[in-house]
Amino acid sequence: MSNPVTKSPVMLYTEQTPNPESLKFVTNRMLYKGTADFREPEMAEEWSPMATALFGLPYVKGVYICNNFVTVSKEMNYDWADIMLKLKDFIKKYIEDGGEILKDGFDEAMAEMEEARGASYEYSGDDVEIVKKIKDLIETYVKPAVEMDGGNIEFKAWDAGIVTLTMQGACSGCPSSTVTLKAGIEGMLKRMVPEVQEVVAEMG
Repeated sequence: MSNPVTKSPVMLYTEQTPNPESLKFVTNRMLYKGTADFREPEMAEEWSPMATALFGLPYVKGVYICNNFVTVSKEMNYDWADIMLKLKDFIKKYIEDGGEILKDGFDEAMAEMEEARGASYEYSGDDVEIVKKIKDLIETYVKPAVEMDGGNIEFKAWDAGIVTLTMQGACSGCPSSTVTLKAGIEGMLKRMVPEVQEVVAEMG
């Protein structure tokens, strides 16, 4: 038995995601209001002590932190049956010990990166309105749905009828994300924004 903790205990449960390589660890604590996607240890080392600690485990390939959950993507050659409980304990203990989740300034740094990425695409004329419509639809309908699956989808670019989206968290490399993308998102955007001809994905 661990020592009784005076503050409310950290509760943690796992949820499957549509991606067999990713598992969602849901807690009863707000970890980070926003989305933080770490694909490689270098970026984690710069911004997230929690993701860095997780990358220290041999079977962790990606860490995605959003609101009250962490989605962990594993290396292919490991089995969830062998590592799920270890990960659960690791995350629970990390939060109980008051470990730092993300460093200050992460929001600003990401906003700047986003800005820099977006600025390379200067939209003009009718495109400005189209892009605004597409972004609004993604924020309103797409993000809340994929967040439940432990992932995230960001608008990346619009070019002559083609919308490029970035897949993050469990959505990245998920076999069913292409189906979601083509059947769900492409269908909706084509209906709502007649100028859209196709939706393509880029793994974030």
